[in-house]
Amino acid sequence: MPTTPCPCLTGRPYAECCGQFHRGDALAPTAELLMRSRFSAYAVGDVAYVRRTWHATTCPPELELDDALRWYRLDVLGTTGGGLFDADGTVEFRAFYRAPSGAGVLHEVSRFVRMDGEWVYLDAIV
Repeated sequence: MPTTPCPCLTGRPYAECCGQFHRGDALAPTAELLMRSRFSAYAVGDVAYVRRTWHATTCPPELELDDALRWYRLDVLGTTGGGLFDADGTVEFRAFYRAPSGAGVLHEVSRFVRMDGEWVYLDAIV
């Protein structure tokens, strides 16, 4: 639906926000936008996009999304690098979910690198 709000909470419609990246119509120009689009992919169940935007050396061989989790809120807390002219960057965020067992929060600092002009998720800083 073209007017459905994007799960990443930018306030823009999904089709014009993360939907364009999920469809392959555009590439995320920054690490933060890639992270937002990956969150939205988890929210809408687009496992193919999650895998496509994961660095080949750290992507698990198999990946299944948990249909019982409902990702509903994303708070971006900060970024380093990850801009239009950077080769790497980090995004710190909190992602909120609901599950049959209760609600939870994933707090992570994700590392991203640019490969062949495209941002990909590398790993999380523990």
